[in-house]
Amino acid sequence: METQELHRGRLIDHIQLVVRDLPASRRFYAAVFNVLRVPMAGEGENYFWADELFVSTADSEAAQGKLTGRHHLAFQAQDRAMVEAFYKAALENGGKDNGAPGERPYHPGYYAAFVLDPDGNNIEAVFHGAAKRSAPSVHITF
Repeated sequence: METQELHRGRLIDHIQLVVRDLPASRRFYAAVFNVLRVPMAGEGENYFWADELFVSTADSEAAQGKLTGRHHLAFQAQDRAMVEAFYKAALENGGKDNGAPGERPYHPGYYAAFVLDPDGNNIEAVFHGAAKRSAPSVHITF
């Protein structure tokens, strides 16, 4: 297999999902982020966020009264066990199966699971196989 090397920075600053049922979404995302070791960063009456994902109701100022359409978001998992735990937690907390954990043909070692969140967004956890990182994460201080 040819060695792959990726250089990534902050391609995406943030993503907003506008949802119908905020408590259902909060329960779903809190469960999957707990498994993925992504801390929930904050919440208000009509929103919550974790890392760079902002989830709100349509009556939040940023949503301007509109729901978002169907999106596909993929979260990195540290190993296959984390992908499997993500899938289980998602299904136990309002998610629907959209592809059980398993190898995918995208590249050798691509191991992923797919679920639909309470609003029908296709949410994935993926482990790309053993890799060496130059740093565990990007740390930004303002």
